Amino acid sequence: MDFEAARLNMVESQIRPNEVTDPLIIEAMSEMPREAFVPERLAGVAYVDEALAVGSGRYLMEPMVLARLLQAAEIQAEDLALVIGCGSGYSAAVLARLAGTVVAIEATAKLVDQASETLASLEIDNAAVIEAPLTDGYPKQAPYDVILFGGAVSEVPRPLTDQLADGGRLVVVVAKSTGLGHGLLVTRHGASVAEREIFDAGTPLLPGFEPVPAFRL
Repeated sequence: MDFEAARLNMVESQIRPNEVTDPLIIEAMSEMPREAFVPERLAGVAYVDEALAVGSGRYLMEPMVLARLLQAAEIQAEDLALVIGCGSGYSAAVLARLAGTVVAIEATAKLVDQASETLASLEIDNAAVIEAPLTDGYPKQAPYDVILFGGAVSEVPRPLTDQLADGGRLVVVVAKSTGLGHGLLVTRHGASVAEREIFDAGTPLLPGFEPVPAFRL
């Protein structure tokens, strides 16, 4: 398969038509080998417009969803960024092309090893993958200029917005179930936190961030 042609087609048919205009994001996604982050059996469909299962309940988000979240975050070259639920490492790899330093967390050693090995094979040296509970974030390195979630959540936990720096941006898909939700931009200015819906989106929920069942008598 001609993966280079597939990447170009992804950018021209999925990224650019969906209001993604940041040239750095377009360049990063035009060059990052998405096929390296999926199981070998899925390499041939690595550039389709849908989420792809990479094991352990993790998915690569749809390319358009990732691109629009990154654009909304307005990432700067000196930013310190956190990825929550990086899965096989694709979102962290793309983000590492835009930010100064990327900390990515995963909940199991298997995923940490998988993502770390792929990042190392691509000589991406400004991103580190760490084993940690996803719902806790990674306060040890906080505050972060950017926080990106590698899947949908039913709501944004307060401990994670607390890890944003002054002027920091958090981007995530919020959905009550796996299906249609919305991309959300959360910004912090001093003690104030503001939220803004930015686009409709559907992507699988991250384990641990599912809706809490309502209590019924």
